[in-house]
This record gives sequence, C-alpha cells and structure tokens, in this order.
Amino acid sequence: QVQVVESGGGLVQPGGSLRLSCVASRTIFSIYAMGWYRQAPGKQREFVASMTSGGSTNYADSVKGRFTISGDTALNTAYLQMNTLKPEDTAVYYCNVRGVTTHWGQGTQVTVSS
Repeated sequence: QVQVVESGGGLVQPGGSLRLSCVASRTIFSIYAMGWYRQAPGKQREFVASMTSGGSTNYADSVKGRFTISGDTALNTAYLQMNTLKPEDTAVYYCNVRGVTTHWGQGTQVTVSS
C-alpha cells in the first residue's frame, strides 16, 4: 500500500517556527524528487519547496530565506523547516513524492496567528 504521511503542523504565532515531516512508504520506487506544496482557503495549491535525489533544492520566492527543505530521497523522507512564519503562510501543506509514480499526502494544517 502506497502512503505519504505528513506531520508537524499546528498553530504558531507570527515570527515562530515549525518543522514539517514527510515519510513515504517503501513501496514507492525510484524516488527522484520530494517537495512541499500548500493551499490556503479559496486559493489554488502552490509550490513551496522541492529537493532532488541529486541534492538540488528549489524554493518559491515567498519563502526563500525563511524555509529550508531537507531529507533523503533514498530514505523516502523530507522535512520543511519553517522560520519567521507569517500569517500568509497559513495553509494546508502537502508533501509531493515523485518516483516511478507520483503521490500526495493528506496534508497538515499550519496556522500562523496571534
């Protein structure tokens, strides 16, 4: 059974930090990229950050300098360290896994509010 599971979301005050985790099942073969997307209420899902098996990373302009993606595609794990969070970062965050097939997790809610 293929599974992608995110965790680590929650409520945080502006300026705070959160660390999201993503673990993909070992039944997803030949993973070459893992990434994070987010979807705020009433908006389309948007790209946040990604990493490849070759070590390349990419970030949306809105999170550069504040978010860091890490992990190991060979271990089917990815993390998103989010610092200096802003209210506009509030969204459901989804993990995306690309291998022989592409898979999404169920999402984890991040709410930035005072």
